[in-house]
Amino acid sequence: MRSEKLNNAVGMIDDRHLERTERVRPRARRLKWLRWGGPVAAVLAAVILLTSVWGGRTAMSVYAISEASYPEMAKYPEGEDLGNAYELWREGLKRQRAFRGAGEGLDAFFLATAPEFLDGPADGNRVYSPLNVYMALAMLAEITDGNSRAQVLELLGASDLEALRRQANAVWNANYRDDGAVTSLLGNSLWLSKDLKYRQETLETLSQSYYASSYQGEMGSEAYNERYREWIDAQTGGLLSDQLKGKALDAETVFAMVSTVCFRAKWASAFSEVYTRPELFHAAGGDVEAAFMHRTETYGDYFWGERFSATKLDFREGAGTMWFLLPDEGVSPEELLRDGETLSFLSGSDWQNHKTLRVNLSVPKFDVRSQLDLKAKLAGLGVTDVFSRETADFTPLFDGSLPAELSAVRHGARVTVDEEGVTAVAYTEMMVAGAAMPPKDEVDFTLDRPFLFVITGADELPLFMGVVNRP
Repeated sequence: MRSEKLNNAVGMIDDRHLERTERVRPRARRLKWLRWGGPVAAVLAAVILLTSVWGGRTAMSVYAISEASYPEMAKYPEGEDLGNAYELWREGLKRQRAFRGAGEGLDAFFLATAPEFLDGPADGNRVYSPLNVYMALAMLAEITDGNSRAQVLELLGASDLEALRRQANAVWNANYRDDGAVTSLLGNSLWLSKDLKYRQETLETLSQSYYASSYQGEMGSEAYNERYREWIDAQTGGLLSDQLKGKALDAETVFAMVSTVCFRAKWASAFSEVYTRPELFHAAGGDVEAAFMHRTETYGDYFWGERFSATKLDFREGAGTMWFLLPDEGVSPEELLRDGETLSFLSGSDWQNHKTLRVNLSVPKFDVRSQLDLKAKLAGLGVTDVFSRETADFTPLFDGSLPAELSAVRHGARVTVDEEGVTAVAYTEMMVAGAAMPPKDEVDFTLDRPFLFVITGADELPLFMGVVNRP
C-alpha cells in the first residue's frame, strides 16, 4: 500500500484486508457472547486437508492440525433503527471488561524490554509492540521445558506455567476487539514440518489458551512459504507487505511460531485537516519538513518530570490512549528510556506532576516502521538456553527428543498517525533450526523534535511503543 494512501486510510486498514483477515482465519467457529466465560478452541481430532482458496490459489499441501475459535462481538450500532443493538453491544463490552486488569505485574517486563528493543542511532525510527512480544514469549514458554522455560518465565515475571497461561489468556481477551468501531486483532500460529511428530496435547493447549492455530507442511516448499507469508500479511492488514517480501521457511526449519497484532482506532475527537500545515521538525540530523496537525484540548492533561513533559489523546469508544512524551531540550528519547523517573511514569504509577489545562497540541503526521532482530536482545535479558542445541529443551512440543535451537527472533512493526486516528500492526516471528518548570495554565505542546509515543489498549497495557526521530 502506498504511503500517500496510508495517510488517508486510518479508519479503514483497508476493509479489503480486514475482510481477508476474516477469510484467512481458519474457519473459526464463532463464540456467542453468552459463552464468553469459557473461551473455547476448536481442536481437530485428525489432520484436515485445507482445500480453501487462499490469495487466489488453491493450497493442497498445507494441513491444519488445530484451529482456534475467536470470540464474536456484537457490532457497533449504526443507523436509525437500532432496536436493542446498542444494548447488545454495551453488554458485549461489559463482558470483555471482566478480563481487564489481567496485565497487573507485567510492568517489569515492558520496562525491561523497551530500552533494549528501542535503542539505536538517533537518526532512525523504531517501534515495537510490547504486548505482541509478550504473547510470543508466553507461547515459547509453553513449548519449552527445564531451564529454557524457567528463563522465559523469569523474564515475563510469571511464577509458573499455569499462572502464565491464565494471565496470557486473560490479557488476550482483554485486548481482542472486533466490533466495527475498534479493531484490535491478535493472532497466533505455529508452522510445523510434515516430517516430524508433535505432541497433540501441547497444540491443544496453545489453541485453547492462546487462540493459536497450527499448520503442517513441507518446509522449504514454495506453497508452504506462500501460505506462511499470506497468513502474516492478512493478520496485519497488508501493512507489512514490504517487510514480508522474501520471508521463507527453509528446509532446515523444524517449526516457526508467529504472533501478530492489528490495532485500528479513531481519536475521540478528530483533528481537522483545515489546520494541518507543513512545519519544521528538528531531527538530530537536521531539520525536515513534516505535516503538523493542530488542535486545542480545552481540558487537556499535562504531565511533567525532571527531563520530559507529556500529554495524551484518547481513542473513541474506550479503545485506549496514545501518550506523547517530549524530552526536554538536549535530552534524547533513548536517554528517557533509561531514565528511572520516566520509566516510573510509563509504569502507570500515581503521578503527582499533573495538571488539567488548555493544551495547544501540534503533532506531526507520521508513518514509522522498523524491523528488529531480538535474538541478541533477549539473550541480554537472560533468555539464553533456547538459542543453543546443547541446552534448548523443546520436549513439550516434540513426540520424542530432537536437537533444536531457536535460530531467529524477528519483530516487525508499523504505526501510522493522521487526523482520523491510528493504525498499528506488528508481528513477532520465532524460528527454530531539562529540569521542567511547573506548567502554566496554558501550554504549547509541539512535537517538533524527536519524541516517544506509547499506545495503550483498553486494558491500559502498552500495545505499541516507539521513537520518532524523523517523521
